[in-house]
Formats: sequence, C-alpha cells, structure tokens
Amino acid sequence: MWYSIVSEDVKNSLALRSQARTAHLARLIALKEQGRLLVAGPQPAIDNLDPGEAGFTGSLIIAEFNSLEDAQHWAEADPYIAAGVYETVTVKPFKKVLP
Repeated sequence: MWYSIVSEDVKNSLALRSQARTAHLARLIALKEQGRLLVAGPQPAIDNLDPGEAGFTGSLIIAEFNSLEDAQHWAEADPYIAAGVYETVTVKPFKKVLP
C-alpha cells in the first residue's frame, strides 16, 4: 500500500538539510530503484522552486510499504531526523486515485 510521509522542518533548517542531504537522497533513490516511490520532494519556504536562503518548511514523500508500521520505521530512520531537520513527521495510508 502507499503511504504519505509529511515532515515539518524546524526553523532555519537549511544548514542541517545540507549536512544530511546525500544520505537522505540515497534512501529515496533506493525506493525509486525498487519501484516503490511515487513522489518525493521538499516544500519551499517561499513561492519559488529555488528558495535560496529562505530554505524549506518540510517534505512530502509518497512511497509503497508493506504496512503502516514499516512505513513509520522507514520514516523514523531518515537521516534528516538524526540531523535535527524535522520537528514532526506524520505517516498515513494513502490511496492513489489519479492520475
């Protein structure tokens, strides 16, 4: 089943994101290579694809896992959590309808 992982950043997270970005992306690439990643990306703090120093306010990942528990464990192991980027992480089942 698909699960949404919605994360909210701590304030001024840009430097923390930069430090853990390579490890964070490696996990997403692994999901993609397994055919289990629907979408993933950060949420810019301003209305611009490249927010510069404004940084990001959070992230959205929609990926396939065997269970809600598996999705939660995967989310809890995100390098951004260890780096202190995320203030909150919410994992919920997701039903893809369109497209």
